[in-house]
Amino acid sequence: MAENVAKKVGEMNIKDSGDKEPGAAKKQQKGKKKDKSGGGGKAPAQPLELDPLPEYIQTRIDLFDRLKAEYDEQLAAKTPSAIKITLPDGKVVEGQSWRTTPYEVACGISQGLADNAVIAKVNGILWDLDRPLEEDTSLAVLKFDNDEGQQVFWHSSAHMLGEAMERHYGGCLCYGPPIENGFYYDMFLEGRQVSSNEFKSLNDLVRKIQKEKQPFVRLEMTKEDLLKMFEYNEFKKRIINEKIHTATTTVYRCGPLIDLCRGPHVRHTGKVKSFDVIKNSATYWEGKADAESLQRIYGISFPDTKQMKEWKHFQEEAAKRDHRKIGREQELYFFHEWSPGCGFFLPKGTFIYNKLIGFIKDEYRKRGYQEVISPNVFNSRLWEQSGHWQHYAENMFSFDSEKEKFCLKPMNCPGHCLIFDHRIRSWRELPYRMADFGILHRNELSGTLSGLTRVRRFVQDDAHIFCPQELIQQEIAGVLDFLQTVYGVLGFTYKLELSTRPKKYLGDIEVWNNAEKQLEETLNEFGEPWKLNPEDGAFYGPKIDIIIQDALRRSHQCATIQLDFQLPIRFNLKYQSADGTEKRPVIIHRAILGSVERLMAVITESYGGKWPFWISPRQAMVIPIGPAFNEYANEVKKQIFEAGFNCDSNIDDGETMNKKIRNAQLAQYNFILVVGEKERENQTVNVRTRDNHVHGERSIVAVIERFQHLDTTKMLKSEEAF
Repeated sequence: MAENVAKKVGEMNIKDSGDKEPGAAKKQQKGKKKDKSGGGGKAPAQPLELDPLPEYIQTRIDLFDRLKAEYDEQLAAKTPSAIKITLPDGKVVEGQSWRTTPYEVACGISQGLADNAVIAKVNGILWDLDRPLEEDTSLAVLKFDNDEGQQVFWHSSAHMLGEAMERHYGGCLCYGPPIENGFYYDMFLEGRQVSSNEFKSLNDLVRKIQKEKQPFVRLEMTKEDLLKMFEYNEFKKRIINEKIHTATTTVYRCGPLIDLCRGPHVRHTGKVKSFDVIKNSATYWEGKADAESLQRIYGISFPDTKQMKEWKHFQEEAAKRDHRKIGREQELYFFHEWSPGCGFFLPKGTFIYNKLIGFIKDEYRKRGYQEVISPNVFNSRLWEQSGHWQHYAENMFSFDSEKEKFCLKPMNCPGHCLIFDHRIRSWRELPYRMADFGILHRNELSGTLSGLTRVRRFVQDDAHIFCPQELIQQEIAGVLDFLQTVYGVLGFTYKLELSTRPKKYLGDIEVWNNAEKQLEETLNEFGEPWKLNPEDGAFYGPKIDIIIQDALRRSHQCATIQLDFQLPIRFNLKYQSADGTEKRPVIIHRAILGSVERLMAVITESYGGKWPFWISPRQAMVIPIGPAFNEYANEVKKQIFEAGFNCDSNIDDGETMNKKIRNAQLAQYNFILVVGEKERENQTVNVRTRDNHVHGERSIVAVIERFQHLDTTKMLKSEEAF
């Protein structure tokens, strides 16, 4: 239905075609026999478009046309009145209620603006360009380069995909939202499975849809009429009965497709100039493994073909940098079906992992954090007191022992509350910056697992700062400085977003207002640009979201800073203040790396496997020019290794020196140290880099000293700086 349910994406149990894990795809393939030739059998050729189309399509159209005619009569009967339309630059233009549309206003400004417009924003609400304005209005016109405009564009493209799927497969459409990069549509289809061989047919149908410039037409319908319209589709009926709590809601039509949808949409299908079906997978209805198995088709689209070419080039580069591929090739980590969602870190991957944690621990010492170790297993009563059990129990690994329920911890904060509360605390101890690298487990659905980016077992650089309300600003400033230091070393740029009190919140509004004011002042003093996200905070306190960008300009959220007024209340946490009275602390939840596993995936792909020296598992390779210098090569390796660096030597006499150098460069050794007669006599090495930059002859002592400097300063481009 392409309803804007992007938040549901994380709940869906997704399996890309080709995944080896058991799941929905296996259900649909059950009973499928191989062809005698030994392959899976080639599916018989299917027509581009069903003939005749399913009966429900015409039934749907008939009902829509009748109700739309009634609506048009009602609209024509409305008496227009003069309204004022305020543009982003403050200019005010005149219009008529129930007659003037945002598109007409855009045309009055410039035809170029109108042609490139994706959607309008009316009084802060997304609005169809051809939908008449109803009252005095502030109006903005959004293009594809706007995040909200992009989501609307992909939402409309999902409808076009849904239309093509109905015309090619029949079946029952389910959810079809825009996602971070494109869109998808789910369909219930009996007796047939989607194949990548059919992508061309879907693309051909979409091209027809584009050329027809089918308008997106909005219509508000009663629940009763909706149930009639979608009586053929059990999934739509569930949504209508279970998700819609108002007397009416909207549908949108483009061509023969009419779908349950809040909208809004682009003006017509011709606005989508470039479209491609990119993959398919299997999933379950609403991510429930015991529900019906569905087929999912993903697509991507753009308002011009140049953007599609750029996107495809980007995908090719991203595929080369896939952390699962690099992890396998560089022997960093791997995964096994007997422990889904849990990475196996090999020695070289463990080195990187420990260097990241060591980096944070060094910063902890400088910044006054105290590290603790808390249990992995807790009685469920802890989670009941913290409130997690009521909302998060299904995502926790739990088991029974001696008639009690126990759980593997999915987060550290409740355990840290017990540590804080195990004795009376004084104001002199605050702020108490408590850090923990404890192992966490979360029972993510198997279909949502993806390499190191979505796992079941992970470690966070987790810390909780217990402080008085008057020190919130000081502590937040310290955390922002912390993340600036870490992200500077890792080479990330970042964006900051302040999320404020949601409509449903707990606590005193004055406490919220004071905390939000302190966060805002801290962000302003920090000096980096930030954006306000009104009403997007957690129910227990406002937060600062940190969005990093990697080398491919992709966004990731790793760090988080959250204020929590509720957990101290739930655990009745108190401290003795300077005046002798008991007061309640505020908790600041913060992580800089976030999940170390997830950050490993991000930096693997951002660096493309070319690790900076300080974190590189392959820092140096010693290569003799011939067998006579093998012993000296091993001696050099020993000295550098004992100095604390990852150094290997290649004394395989079956390879030429040039081949050894090339192999070391391909393996991403930062430095290649070539040795021969002259180097042996002088106790030196000849230094070159993986990018073939030659630094020349250096003493072993000088190389070690330089390595120590590169390790301490954590330079990103260490080979150039050598």
